[in-house]
Amino acid sequence: MPNPIKIDGSPLTIHEVAAAARGKAPVQLDQTMLARISTARKQLERIATDGDPHYGVNTGFGSLSRHRVDDDHLRELQINLIRSHAAGVDDFLPEETVRGMMLILAASLSRGLSGVRPELIECIASFLNAGVCPAIPAIGSVGASGDLAPLAHLALAFIGEGKCIHSGEVIPTEDVLSKVGAKPVQLEAKEGLALINGTHLMAAQAALAIADSDRLLHSALVAGAMSIDACKATDSFLDPTVAEARCHTGVTLAARQLRDLLAGSQILPSHRINDPRVQDPYSLRCQAPVIGAAIGAIDYVRNAANQELGAVTDNPLLVGDKLVSAGNFHGMPIALPLDHLALPIAHLAGMSERRVFFMLSGHDKESGLSPYLATRPGLSSGLMIAQYTAAACCNEIIGLCTPATVSNISTSAGIEDYNSFGPRAAAKARRVIELAEHVIAIELLCAAEAIEHHRPLKSGDKLERAHELIRSRVGRLEVDRPPAPDIAEITDLIRSDAFAGLTEPNLQD
Repeated sequence: MPNPIKIDGSPLTIHEVAAAARGKAPVQLDQTMLARISTARKQLERIATDGDPHYGVNTGFGSLSRHRVDDDHLRELQINLIRSHAAGVDDFLPEETVRGMMLILAASLSRGLSGVRPELIECIASFLNAGVCPAIPAIGSVGASGDLAPLAHLALAFIGEGKCIHSGEVIPTEDVLSKVGAKPVQLEAKEGLALINGTHLMAAQAALAIADSDRLLHSALVAGAMSIDACKATDSFLDPTVAEARCHTGVTLAARQLRDLLAGSQILPSHRINDPRVQDPYSLRCQAPVIGAAIGAIDYVRNAANQELGAVTDNPLLVGDKLVSAGNFHGMPIALPLDHLALPIAHLAGMSERRVFFMLSGHDKESGLSPYLATRPGLSSGLMIAQYTAAACCNEIIGLCTPATVSNISTSAGIEDYNSFGPRAAAKARRVIELAEHVIAIELLCAAEAIEHHRPLKSGDKLERAHELIRSRVGRLEVDRPPAPDIAEITDLIRSDAFAGLTEPNLQD
């Protein structure tokens, strides 16, 4: 059983989100936090009865905020809010995303500025610990007044309505709750708004995307280093003084990682004398600057995600003895980084595809590689079409790099007149990562095969371990066979972070 994740008002970490979302780590509520939440709730209830209008407590929402609601209908107001805002479309979000949303929502509410009762946070924790996964359509949020539609579908489940995914089937929430022994919650004043007025979908997607980006970085470094030996390229460009001269932390780190992976290679010194090649292609020679730039760019997104995991993104907020209407629900602080995340991943994939192209071209006699790594070129096509697949992935990635945040559409009769569209930025970034995983897998497939052409020479110890990992799933290409299953096997290695032990554990450091 994974270690429990404590909800006590402190910021979550990316690791904790991934552990709850993917590893089903249980959630534990801190009793001191619950007492603090109870005190804050009493303060909100005092404010709610002072006779003044308070947004979302005794008024309508959005452009309907000037409509006052009397005290007898405050519960109905919150339930109507949840029902009316559950307007999502498209396929359901993955379970890991929904679990991440629930964890981040509970943590945000636990910080005492939302004015909810402890019972609401306890309900969310019970859903997580019982493995209840609300069915949430993926599209509907514009990422500004919180992730309204997706969070409304989530909140429907908390009040016993809507649908959940259980044992692979979509069934009514009430049936799921009876199976697992969980109970819905009765919403009180402001609590419906507190559930949907936050950036919890964007934050969950960002945290999981960063976790995936780290896995991709590990495998991209291994693939790039293996391709150096596969192509009988030089390692002179990895000289520490050269890297330090660039004055970029990421470049220095990438060069160090590549040097470490190649350490002990027998292939590198085998062609140092009388090799007529003066310089290698950019895709080999400029790995440190490009991967280093990607490390820095991903680190920018990581920092933004970490900040979001400590945020309160509700509205209005309970500040002392006042309810303050503001704009913490606006997604731009995480939406812009999510738009940005597609760029470094695109370059990792793009440079990888170029190395695959070079490796398979067969025009460089000094590399010792046959065209397309085929055993009998002409009769056999080898891995020719694997490069086509990598190119197709890169072409889709290029289109996905168009920012979502700059295309603005107003909502709510113009009151919500500038939206972030962060959920679309997140969806594009996640798709870019998926495609890049396939591209890196293709490079690893080709590089592993190319290394075989240089036997009995061996690569460095760490690259030989990587080669063994690949060969544990994919055999050598003796005769033509469909590459698709091989690519899928190596993609699975990447997604399981099988190459992480060959590089430094915290590339951002």
